[in-house]
Amino acid sequence: MQSPRTTTRRRSRALLALSGALLAVATGVLAPAPAAADPATSAEAQKLVQEAAQQLTAIEEQLHEAELIVADQQEAADDAAAAAASAQQALAVYAPQIRAIAQSGFTAKSQSRVAAFLTSESADELVQQMTTLDMIAVHTNAVVTEASQAQRAAQEAQVVADQAAAAARAGLEQLQGQQAELEEKVDAYQADFARLSAAEQAAVTTAVAGRSLQAPRDLPMPPGAAGAAIQTALAQVGDRYEHAAMGPDAFDCSGLTSYAYAAAGVALPHSSRAQSQLGTQVSRAELQPGDLVFFYDPISHVGLYIGNGMMVHARTYGSPVAVTSVDQRGFRFGVRLG
Repeated sequence: MQSPRTTTRRRSRALLALSGALLAVATGVLAPAPAAADPATSAEAQKLVQEAAQQLTAIEEQLHEAELIVADQQEAADDAAAAAASAQQALAVYAPQIRAIAQSGFTAKSQSRVAAFLTSESADELVQQMTTLDMIAVHTNAVVTEASQAQRAAQEAQVVADQAAAAARAGLEQLQGQQAELEEKVDAYQADFARLSAAEQAAVTTAVAGRSLQAPRDLPMPPGAAGAAIQTALAQVGDRYEHAAMGPDAFDCSGLTSYAYAAAGVALPHSSRAQSQLGTQVSRAELQPGDLVFFYDPISHVGLYIGNGMMVHARTYGSPVAVTSVDQRGFRFGVRLG
């Protein structure tokens, strides 16, 4: 059985790990990029916008990871608060016993022994009273020791709870700052994208996320969750792309796959990298309808494979949910759930 102090130390280490992970996300991904020179040609402008779209994809994924870390921090804070409350309840159990000991005439052991000697009418009665006094003393010491331990555990649990709550608040503030920075980057990207011609915009979207294909009709559906997820995802074709959106009318990449599988009763984390760590990894040649497909290194994009070399995915800013080929730049592997 673990002692309260051991559990408290482990909770403290877990909080430090969570805070460190969030700090790494904040400093490693959202650090300002060096300013690029103004493009001299249309082709240069198109290339810069394409690169910005790819950078946004990576930043968004890191922001999703930060959101998961903050959620873990809040859960740790809630757990620590519950543990502190439980420790306080355990301490409260000893309060009546401590009061009784304080009010008892047996608390002064030497005085009790003198009283026993003066009031005993026989040697046998004296021995009996002395034995009783010893038993009470042992019980009293045990109660006091246990109460002291409970008080220490309650104090330590409260310290951990306070630390956890502070970490969760700091994590949330950090995350809010990252979200604000991302919004600025998105606004700048969309302004640059809008300055391109329609042909250039199409070229950027195709380079970043693949050429849009006609959604297949009468596509054979696999049984179970995979089939339900594919049907749900295909029903979202044409919905707009929006960071952190999970439906029903807008999605980002992991938001779409989460939404599709949620309709099939399967919960997925809202992060392409977190989703890539689920299930069984499969190669391009092994892909089956319903597999999740992942892109880039580190992983920052996910789609849902629907068969015949095609996937459905929420592509990028300015481009709606679409069916495209799975064979495009940055493919890494597939993941089969279940």
